[in-house]
Amino acid sequence: MLDLNLAALFFLTRDVTPMLERAGRPGDPGRVINIGSMDGLHVPTILPTPTFAYSASKAAVHHLTRTLAVALAPRQITVNAIAPGFFESKMTAQTIKAHRQAIEDACPLHRIGSPEEMAGVAIYLASRAGAYTNGAVIPVDGGTSIE
Repeated sequence: MLDLNLAALFFLTRDVTPMLERAGRPGDPGRVINIGSMDGLHVPTILPTPTFAYSASKAAVHHLTRTLAVALAPRQITVNAIAPGFFESKMTAQTIKAHRQAIEDACPLHRIGSPEEMAGVAIYLASRAGAYTNGAVIPVDGGTSIE
């Protein structure tokens, strides 16, 4: 889990940093957008199955994001992360099928997210509008991680 969610992210960022640095400009930096999880923001309690390794790896992604944001900013590269909650995907299909009501009940908005909601945050971070955002971990989870 750590290799997949953390080490791969670190090595990919390391390997693309020279390209991002060449592309970055003051006011329009190169950008890294990591995918964390609401489970890296808080201890998950919605589902009956513990997710120790997953949660720890996503919390590490969030910290790596902040650490790289500081290290790469002088090179005109921003690093941010999105921390999604429940969205329809291959990874969540069985979980949502089995626990949809519990998931929706635990979310202040009482629903799962839509693809457009994830895309909107990624577009913001990749656009000029997000050029001054650096080191942020943005939850897109309907408020689940604040409860």
